[in-house]
Amino acid sequence: MRSLPGLITALVVCLTFIALPSTPAQAECGGPSVELSPNYGLPGTNATVYGHGFAASVLVDIYYDGSTKEDRIETRTTSGNGDFTVIITIPEGCQGHHEVFVQGKYASADTYFTVNPGLIISPENGPVGTTVAVEGRGFAKNEDGIDLLYYIDDNYETVESNITANSKGSWQTSFQIPLSPRGKHKIDAQGAETKAYEVRDAIFAVTAETSLNESSGFVGDLVTMTGSRFAAYERGIRILFDGQIVAADIKANSQGDWEASFEVPEMPAGEHDVTAEGDQTRKQDVGGLSFEINPGILLSATEGHVGTNVTVTGYGFAGGKDVSIMYDGGQEAIATTDDEGAFEASFAVPPGQHGDHQVTIGYSAGNIASAVFTLESFPPGTPQLISPVDRSRLGLIGRGVTPTFEWSAVSDDSGVYYRLQIATSDDFAASSIIASVPSLTETSYTLDRALPQGTYYWTVQAVDGAQNEGAWAATGSFRIGLLPLWAFIVIIVAAVVVIGALILALIRRRGTYYDRW
Repeated sequence: MRSLPGLITALVVCLTFIALPSTPAQAECGGPSVELSPNYGLPGTNATVYGHGFAASVLVDIYYDGSTKEDRIETRTTSGNGDFTVIITIPEGCQGHHEVFVQGKYASADTYFTVNPGLIISPENGPVGTTVAVEGRGFAKNEDGIDLLYYIDDNYETVESNITANSKGSWQTSFQIPLSPRGKHKIDAQGAETKAYEVRDAIFAVTAETSLNESSGFVGDLVTMTGSRFAAYERGIRILFDGQIVAADIKANSQGDWEASFEVPEMPAGEHDVTAEGDQTRKQDVGGLSFEINPGILLSATEGHVGTNVTVTGYGFAGGKDVSIMYDGGQEAIATTDDEGAFEASFAVPPGQHGDHQVTIGYSAGNIASAVFTLESFPPGTPQLISPVDRSRLGLIGRGVTPTFEWSAVSDDSGVYYRLQIATSDDFAASSIIASVPSLTETSYTLDRALPQGTYYWTVQAVDGAQNEGAWAATGSFRIGLLPLWAFIVIIVAAVVVIGALILALIRRRGTYYDRW
């Protein structure tokens, strides 16, 4: 019995030593752990993996639905405390529980992510008629008979049907938003195995809608915007062109519809945002439209005569650029656009063929805008012949005369020049023309050579700077020389002989007279 206290003491000491390592042994037995946040959702969800109790400063591999190399989705190094945190994206997969397995150097742990079926749409808002892409995820493997449902109030309509999921429970389709009131609308789905209440819905917000009757045009054009699904009787609606108010004080009707027109403001060429807003409707809820301003020009005169001063006004060009003003390809002026892409320049219309002519504007890279100027096509009047007078004779004998021709002046806004023709026949046949002077600016002309004896015909025509040809003047005629030279000599000789005879007769008569006395 004396040994009993000693045995008790020995037993207490042994139990103490046995109990001392009990706490670390329990920690070791608890092992590493893994948590997920969130631990449910659609494939594609970003989930945070928290790891605890692994060995310090070692690599750990994270696997999803398996432990092979193909199943590994992430690798991390633990901290000095054996912890790690990593974000993973849940891969494509069917609905149900999926293992997230973490393998460390000395230990492993796992947890589960629950895939729920759901929908993802793009875009999430827009007007009626918007085409929406829908992606279904987390449905049953190869599930068929899937219907896509669009809710209007508490009722729905099936917008797509007989959809089949793939082996991983995913599918895709698209549809157009049907006629429905402004606001949020639920989009749901159901299939042969998946109930509608199990599916995470998508929400599409039907916004107010605007449209333009033109998508492009020029500065100053009148464009009409139509709005729908604004608030009933909404006031203070205004149209914004790149943020600038171009129409205001518009009121919607009882259905929230309205229509208004505006002029395209003076802005540089290119795409511009056009939207609308009201007292109850934000522009963010309406969305924007695109309107392209094209470079354009206006002419102060679109028709006229040679010398007309034309002012060219340009809009919608790039700001701060030199532009060339061309007339039928010839440069007439240079201008520099202002910050809004506008310019003004003038030029005088040069001589040319009557009719249409291109006025083009462009940078060095080429022409980008044009207009048409029509050059007048009214012929000038008909000159009147003055000298030589019709049927007159020039010169006594046919030794050659250099005539000077004169005619009356003709006036024309495009300017005038004259054509002179001289011929030996009154039909002015090509073979009979002895002189053709094509461009005379004066109303007289002296021939550059003497004309021999004969009868000649002449006429004059007026042509203006637009190359409009007037009528030829009535033909005039004249004759060079009264007698041929030989006839003139004969006459002179005959006259001399006659005069000599007369003188001789007179002398003889006087001599007889004196002899009598």
